[in-house]
Amino acid sequence: MPDLFRNAERRVHPRVEAKVEVRFGSLTDAAKNLSAFSVNFSAGGVCLKTQVPRAMGERLSLSLTIEDQHFDLSGQVAWLHKDAVGVRFVDVTPNDRDRLETVARSLLSRFPALP
Repeated sequence: MPDLFRNAERRVHPRVEAKVEVRFGSLTDAAKNLSAFSVNFSAGGVCLKTQVPRAMGERLSLSLTIEDQHFDLSGQVAWLHKDAVGVRFVDVTPNDRDRLETVARSLLSRFPALP
């Protein structure tokens, strides 16, 4: 298993398995791939399963609904592995950060945290 998945000590936010549809906000991204599904979620980002090649550091406009909360967020590709992409949420407003943390806590109260 790649080191990217074993370095839990580098993570600030606990992850939980969650399949969430993520839509891409920009027209160019929408033309490439209308949506992708998350493999896991944290208040700091998502792991997406996608067949569309992405570049390290690429900025993405994301739209997702999880636990009845809708988010329009900016993200940056933090890592790549086969057909999975790690996206870190960036430039998150304080209100959205609070809502993301609330959603993550709700999920973690019902499902185990991932290593």
